[in-house]
Amino acid sequence: MLDDNKLEQEERERMRNYKDAKRVAESEVHEEIAEEAENIKAERRDDARNIAELMQEKAVDEVAQTNREVERGRVVARVSQIVDYLFFLIYGLLSIRLLLELFAARESAGFVKFIKTATGLLHQPFAGIVPSPTVEGGFTLALPIVVAIVVYVLIHLAINNLLRIFAHRKTTV
Repeated sequence: MLDDNKLEQEERERMRNYKDAKRVAESEVHEEIAEEAENIKAERRDDARNIAELMQEKAVDEVAQTNREVERGRVVARVSQIVDYLFFLIYGLLSIRLLLELFAARESAGFVKFIKTATGLLHQPFAGIVPSPTVEGGFTLALPIVVAIVVYVLIHLAINNLLRIFAHRKTTV
């Protein structure tokens, strides 16, 4: 019986040691898991911080690029307005010259002299390019002036379209 008690005590002792060892092992495993989880959280925080910094840099770069493009667009728009003004001035002066020719205005009048002088360089490349029919009563349809106006309209459109290319945002294809 003594052996049975001794066996029973040893068994109880082994169970206590087993439970203690199990508790220690569980505690160590839980600590290791907690440490690993903390390391992973720290790594993810670092990754998230790096990603946030990259996104912030990209956003700042995009804003700076957009500001440059807006400024370039403003400059090109202003240049386009100046080009438009100059061409409308040319159209107006050539149209007045066309009307004066059509109605056979007196060449000696001061205004007629002024318009012919002001439009001389604009009209000269087109002078004689096509005949100008004259109708009874002295009315002359100055077709070279009409050709000049058409050519200047085409030049005006080409310049504005070129400016539009510089003003628009470039996209990657």
